[in-house]
Amino acid sequence: MANELDERNEGNAEITASAVIQSPFCGSLRSKKFFMMDSLATEAAQYIDASNHCWCRETQQVIGPDSGRVNPNRCVPGRSCYSSALESV
Repeated sequence: MANELDERNEGNAEITASAVIQSPFCGSLRSKKFFMMDSLATEAAQYIDASNHCWCRETQQVIGPDSGRVNPNRCVPGRSCYSSALESV
């Protein structure tokens, strides 16, 4: 009986771990304005300031891991290097 419970709990852990809610923007998207936010950004304008500059936390450049430009309109679910900001690190 203990083995059955362990097997059921392992299955639930796998489902829970893979069911990450997608955030509107990649968790690696950064900008100066990002560091002043007190909540998760829901609009591109919340990332962009007068400098119009943002970068990828993974590459530390304006080019992401997939060799594409970093921009709030591009760093969204569906991009190959996207990871949810709600995903545990």
